[in-house]
Amino acid sequence: MLTVDLNCDLGEGCENDAELMRYISSANVACGFHAGDEATMRKTVELAIENNVAVGAHPGYRDKENFGRQPMPISGREVFDIVVEQIELLNEICVSLGTSLHHVKPHGALYNQAARDQELAAAIAEAVIRADKNLILYGLSGSYLISEAASAGLRTASEVFADRTYQSDGSLTPRTEPNALIADAKDSVQQVLQMIKSQSVATVEGEPVAIHADTVCIHGDGSHATEFAITLRQELEKNGIAIQAV
Repeated sequence: MLTVDLNCDLGEGCENDAELMRYISSANVACGFHAGDEATMRKTVELAIENNVAVGAHPGYRDKENFGRQPMPISGREVFDIVVEQIELLNEICVSLGTSLHHVKPHGALYNQAARDQELAAAIAEAVIRADKNLILYGLSGSYLISEAASAGLRTASEVFADRTYQSDGSLTPRTEPNALIADAKDSVQQVLQMIKSQSVATVEGEPVAIHADTVCIHGDGSHATEFAITLRQELEKNGIAIQAV
């Protein structure tokens, strides 16, 4: 039987976290830099425990004004430091609640920059190893985040997106472009099924690009997030695809 992980970015100040947690298998919890605070982190981890959802750290740039989605000129050393700090912040909360971290998934501009910047990707992999070498690093399928983590000896999960469109090089269409987001649940389901079953995705030009789908992301701050999560889970199960954490 085919299996896939459904992950969602949570703890970012949206009001649908509790509802979304019912349909996913892993949660990426904002660690206070791009969104959230200690109280929100604790509440989100508690929700994950209640719903048997794997807990991951979601480190981003210290930039709440831009929700961590503004690219920054930053060195590998600086990336290492901020990622370690955020993983440790969330890990302390997990330990206090009797659970453990499962994975790390960078957020926003940090994720996108590291996907195409080998130095930044290597710094993130090094930071994860420093925090806990048993953690799984989630990264864009086919990107430096995956290759550098694998080279460093980390377990990886190649990530694909239910609510984003793709470019011919396998990267995500920038949010600044009008066709970057998928707004229709049926279109989202069709894309996800293709990614899981055929290990490919249709680009905005309609050409197939090879990808690998270990985990599917639904953005928790998306206007259609809950609808997407419900519909996607139902359709995956109808197609004989089991939902479970990596």
